[in-house]
Amino acid sequence: MKAREVNFDGLVGLTHHYAGLSFGNEASTKHRYQVSNPKLAALQGLRKMKALADAGFAQAVIPPQERPGIEALRLLGFNGTDEQVVEKAWRQAPHLLSAASSASSMWVANAATVCPSADALDGKVHLTVANLNNKFHRASEAPTTERLLRAIFRDEAHFSVHPALPQVAMFGDEGAANHNRLGGDYGEPGIQLFVYGREESGGLIPARYPARQTLEASQAVARVNQVNPKQLIFAQQNPAVIDQGVFHNDVIAVSNQQVLFCHEQAFLHQQDVLGELRAKVPGFMALEVPANQVSVQDAVETYLFNSQLLSRDDGSMVLVLPQESRQHEGVWRYLNALVASDNPINELKVFDLRESMANGGGPACLRLRVVLNDAERQAVNPAVMMNDALFETLTRWVEKHYRDRLTQADLADPQLLREGREALEELTHLLHLGSVYPFQR
Repeated sequence: MKAREVNFDGLVGLTHHYAGLSFGNEASTKHRYQVSNPKLAALQGLRKMKALADAGFAQAVIPPQERPGIEALRLLGFNGTDEQVVEKAWRQAPHLLSAASSASSMWVANAATVCPSADALDGKVHLTVANLNNKFHRASEAPTTERLLRAIFRDEAHFSVHPALPQVAMFGDEGAANHNRLGGDYGEPGIQLFVYGREESGGLIPARYPARQTLEASQAVARVNQVNPKQLIFAQQNPAVIDQGVFHNDVIAVSNQQVLFCHEQAFLHQQDVLGELRAKVPGFMALEVPANQVSVQDAVETYLFNSQLLSRDDGSMVLVLPQESRQHEGVWRYLNALVASDNPINELKVFDLRESMANGGGPACLRLRVVLNDAERQAVNPAVMMNDALFETLTRWVEKHYRDRLTQADLADPQLLREGREALEELTHLLHLGSVYPFQR
């Protein structure tokens, strides 16, 4: 049965702001306390979705989380009405209100890890929600993410949505941002490459920044997702590049079908990893970017590898990039040479995603890749699939509900809480999701 990859993009939330919450993500810390534009952020993401859908690439939407996260703040001892909880958190611990108001769920590459039915022992599509326990502002996402995914992939004959792994350091799981799938046709069995930063038993670790993904988590996710053990490879990310701001594998590598596009310093024991992939993936092609042409620092600043690598029906590929890659002379020179050389990538598509980029997430962060055959695609909640009507509907929804300016101090405004709930209540009806948010339950 023919299968296609569908990109489920995260819709940016109403509290998108720059708080520098993510230690190890240099773009996030660099833009701390700057003024954000939530409306522009959401519209930039929608425009990317629509442009790719118009170009023939299947697109869908994953909604944002409810923010501020009142439940998380109550667990930290702030009490009273919801408005009083916000006020007390702002007065006593503004950094906690900021964390509980983070819109980082827009980066749905961290929402879950996906196993297509062709790779699963039971023939279903599996999605295991990420626990994201390395960062407080993300660790609270898992329960709502699970409900959202169940509302989208609701047909249990085709889909199995699994809760997050235990919230302990041993099982730190960052989702698909540290997961790659390589192979031939999407509907054929592929090789799943799980990339981890550390293992509980020891070994090399970064000296400066945390390694968020553990080997133990990757192994557990593979088991939960029922990945055929013959189709698994586990590889360690290079600790030295984590210390340069490569907080996830998708900041230093991206794969699609038989192609792995990566920096030459992406993995520990990189040539061994590539050798194993060559042995298991027919027609495997590694496009390694030399450090003397693009440094790790250049890659982090431009998010060259946090790009989307997409296949056309004729087998050629498109690389979807942020405008920062085009604005960097050395990176743009390399990319044009790449397109001119003998490999499947023959087009570059550049998008303005400045609002997301300034908080540390590029095009690949904004999407969760899900391979679906025809029957599975028909079983997805149709209201989330991107088309002309949905684009117009969501654009009007954003224009109606979102602010065009937000600072950290604005998070204390009780009206922002009410605006967010009103908007999300409307969104659940537009996307036929049911009661997925805490305020609805």
